[in-house]
Amino acid sequence: MRVALLLLGYAAVLAVLGPVVLGRAAWLGRAPRLGIWAWQALTVTVMVSVTLAGLAVAVPTVPVSGNLAEMLQACVMALREQYAAPGGAAVAASGTVLALVLLGRIGWCLAAALVRARRERTRHAAVLAMVGSHRPDLGVTVLDDDRPAAYCLPGHGHRIVLTTAALAALEPPALDAVIAHERAHIRQRHHLVLAYAEALERAFPRVALFRAAADETRRLVELAADDEATARSGALTLAGALVELAGAGAPAASLAASGGYVAGRVRRLLGPQRPLHRAAVWAGVLAAGAVLALPLALAAEPAVAATSMNACPLPAAPAAGAASVSGG
Repeated sequence: MRVALLLLGYAAVLAVLGPVVLGRAAWLGRAPRLGIWAWQALTVTVMVSVTLAGLAVAVPTVPVSGNLAEMLQACVMALREQYAAPGGAAVAASGTVLALVLLGRIGWCLAAALVRARRERTRHAAVLAMVGSHRPDLGVTVLDDDRPAAYCLPGHGHRIVLTTAALAALEPPALDAVIAHERAHIRQRHHLVLAYAEALERAFPRVALFRAAADETRRLVELAADDEATARSGALTLAGALVELAGAGAPAASLAASGGYVAGRVRRLLGPQRPLHRAAVWAGVLAAGAVLALPLALAAEPAVAATSMNACPLPAAPAAGAASVSGG
């Protein structure tokens, strides 16, 4: 029970303090890809901690073979004693149900989101095949529309779509910047990042951590794509392109240059560029990895402690029984 309580406490602390700490972190805008990893590590850690807590409660009732006990150099009794929890089978069953419900709920929401997005992208790609025209010089599909818009359909068979109005409104450097932005979305697989974050938000809508993580992930993927685009075209050029495309719509399951947070992104592009130092980025990566690894270490600690025991703690034989044997 001690392990389960530690894991649940760890998850609760991260769920409450994580959004506060990351939500106020100014470095997220300077290193958006690190910010995406930090939010993902935080949400994964919370889910893993709660799931492992449920499984840790169930360990004492799981039948373990002697071969496994020998492999761990400890006996089954010692392993169960390390994970012992009051309540017996009822508590263990509750822990198992908790773990299965969490995993099932997340898996269902994530799979449903991916299937739905793939279906919508396939449907839209079929429409583009009929009414769009390919521009091999730009590597994009052009759609006849009087509204300026630029977006990409990520995933298998990905493509970038520009409307005729966008082609007319954007100068060549700005056009290159917008296309680079969309290619960054595709290359960095932002649709999968968003699918995971939004699946958690949909699975547990009342958990503030998951709502904040989904909102921040939607913002950070745009900043990450902006950074890759400005590496080629310049910040001012991309900022002007975003202003031209501001308010443009995009189909479902797509990622658009004007998809959101345009005002904040333009202010960021017009301000001084202060990327995070490489050493600070690696420190953040390692810190997020440590946060994620801690629940695994907590869950495994009792089993590791059991391996240090060289013999089973078998109960001593009754004194009366011993006397009878010696007398015979």
